[in-house]
Amino acid sequence: MGCACSKNRKWWAVSWLLKLTLAGLALASVVAQAEEAARPQRDVLAERGYRLLTTTPYLPPDFDQQTFDELWRCWEPAARERAEKASPAERRRMAFQRYGLVDNPDRPGGVALQYVDDGHGNWVMNCLACHQGTVAGRVIPGVANSQFDLQTLIEEVRTTKLRAGKPLAHLDRASLLMPLGGSIGTTNAVMFGKFLLAYRDRELVVHKDRPRPELVNHDHDAPAWWLLKRKTHLYCDGFAPKGHRALMQFLLIPSNGPDRFRSWENDYRAILAWIESLEAPPWPGTVDRSLAERGKVAFERVCAECHGTYGSNGHWPEKIVPLDVVGTDPVRLRSLGLEGRKRYAASWFTGDTELPTIVEPAGYVAPPLDGVWATAPYLHNGSVPTLWHILHPDDRPRIWRRTADGYDESKVGLEVTAYEKMPDGLSGASPRRQVFDSRLPSKSAAGHRFADELDESERSAVLEYLKTL
Repeated sequence: MGCACSKNRKWWAVSWLLKLTLAGLALASVVAQAEEAARPQRDVLAERGYRLLTTTPYLPPDFDQQTFDELWRCWEPAARERAEKASPAERRRMAFQRYGLVDNPDRPGGVALQYVDDGHGNWVMNCLACHQGTVAGRVIPGVANSQFDLQTLIEEVRTTKLRAGKPLAHLDRASLLMPLGGSIGTTNAVMFGKFLLAYRDRELVVHKDRPRPELVNHDHDAPAWWLLKRKTHLYCDGFAPKGHRALMQFLLIPSNGPDRFRSWENDYRAILAWIESLEAPPWPGTVDRSLAERGKVAFERVCAECHGTYGSNGHWPEKIVPLDVVGTDPVRLRSLGLEGRKRYAASWFTGDTELPTIVEPAGYVAPPLDGVWATAPYLHNGSVPTLWHILHPDDRPRIWRRTADGYDESKVGLEVTAYEKMPDGLSGASPRRQVFDSRLPSKSAAGHRFADELDESERSAVLEYLKTL
């Protein structure tokens, strides 16, 4: 009798486990079917977001086509002489390379991908100005524009307009009051946002009589957009909760009032959907798998606590590393100040999310490293040209200049020439901005010395492993 009961209990347990397993499989199937059914809707929304971003002018025009075609006339003598002898097509290519612009595949030969054609011969900047560049001459969706030179572009637009007697636009005037970027590929955008929000109340009504905020102008590097899907908070200090409204804060010019922001919300929901649809690009070269496996072990021992783990069971902790631990340039962290962060926390921009605004971040977020090979230069201010230099902090160049489209496969990052001092013969603002000087304020390449815990063979192995992420 006891034996029969024991068998019955075992059979009941096996039967119950089988039912649970089948139920779990059925639930997983339902979830998978639901996700599959939702995918076309998400794809349609993402496609709409990309179309809106590249065709809708949310800002006033920066310049017209005629102005762009005449920019070469104010270049430094050597570049101007080459442009004068060039064909219009070659002259356009020279201008695109000079300013870090990319051809739009939907309108080749027309307005750059980083601008919108307003239908009246004018160029209107969009978000891709900072968030769409190239790697080794290849356009990768969502890669930051590490070649964008907005400061030089606007200075030369202003000069060209004044010569032609044309009215100045908002950036032409704004760049007289605050820098737009000190080196190619870097931006002062955080201060743009702080400045513009200072003249708005929490519902975005403009108050022009408010005092001018204190600005700590600095350079920082735009992040790759395919990383956004993994984040709950934005920016290198992780202070701002993610949401479609957060993407809209750089539309805060006085001519865009509260009603326009509300009318554009659905547009920016779609734009956020497109950004979150982007995928990290795979390493295009070969990988030494055996070396990479050894690198994974070393990475998970030294780096994973902050940067997470990767693969099917990977996890990114979205960890803010204290400034005294990471040791990188402090200017970006201190630039907003408590008052500026509180103003943002109380504004309309946080009303689409229940996530908190981190008004006193202690340091910088260790970012996810998906597609890290394509995101050079490194650190939040773009001061380190390659991953090899991240892993060899004592060998980071103080002053360096990148090539136009070169890529260093051995060191994994920008192809650069290093200098001990600023090179001679730099005539004009544009050539000077081509050179990154890490000795200048906000541009330090110090800190992030965690690779000191690795021996040289481990550093080589980690470098190989980073190609696989």
